[in-house]
Amino acid sequence: MNKTKTKKNSQVKEIWRRFRKSKTAMLGLVLLILILLIAIFADLIVPYQEAITQSSGRLQGPSAEHWFGTDELGRDLFARIVHGSRYSLLIGISTSIFALVIGGLLGAAAGYYGKTIDNVIMRLTDVVMTVPPILLSLAVVAALGANLRNLLIAITISCVPGMVRMVRSVVLTVIDNDYIEAARSYGGSDLRIILKYVIPNALGPIIVTTTMNVSSMILSASGLSFLGMGVQPPAPEWGALLSDARQYMFNAPYLLYIPGIFIVLAALCFNLAGDGLRDALDPKLKD
Repeated sequence: MNKTKTKKNSQVKEIWRRFRKSKTAMLGLVLLILILLIAIFADLIVPYQEAITQSSGRLQGPSAEHWFGTDELGRDLFARIVHGSRYSLLIGISTSIFALVIGGLLGAAAGYYGKTIDNVIMRLTDVVMTVPPILLSLAVVAALGANLRNLLIAITISCVPGMVRMVRSVVLTVIDNDYIEAARSYGGSDLRIILKYVIPNALGPIIVTTTMNVSSMILSASGLSFLGMGVQPPAPEWGALLSDARQYMFNAPYLLYIPGIFIVLAALCFNLAGDGLRDALDPKLKD
């Protein structure tokens, strides 16, 4: 037991050592931690009431009183950016986790059982993938209605097919190993083998893909909100802030630039961290 624990600790230390060697990965991690802290402590940084309270000071540029300026209704843009981080991160992280659970189970079943189950799951996946993800999300939101819950459902559905394919391809490389045959010979149930042996040994690529999916989900959510099909006012979601700023892009460009910068930084930090994690988990890469 102690040997197993020591081995796992040494593996984690080795992964962390390899991860730290990448300056871009560490930059992504620092940015990610910063954005997460902003989202977690948003209420301590600035009260939510300031993000939705209208005032007479409309379209005022950045100042000591309003760090990021005010919008067309006099609401403090800094407060809306800070609290908007919760919506963007909630959507990005939760949809990636939902897609991981659904796509992981379907992909693992397809790769493990093969034959009829594999054909049924993969043909259904092919059908869904014929529709571009953004159009599929738009169709789902249009059918269900524009709100946060339906936005989560739509983005998750658009993300599942890619996760199914990825997990299936990884599982196919794992199931031929001797320890899988040994588990079968000892009479282990299929569910136990998948959960205890197959998925843990395919976890590296799955974690990396899920991490990098978060950035795509944040961009998708921002795009849908920009089109008015996502989070509805007065919620300060970053994509919705961009949409509101379109008509003021010439006389108040900061309304456009600041939310855009935060969307780019949020997507970038997950991509950089995901790239570093992929390199750290790849045993083929030498120091």
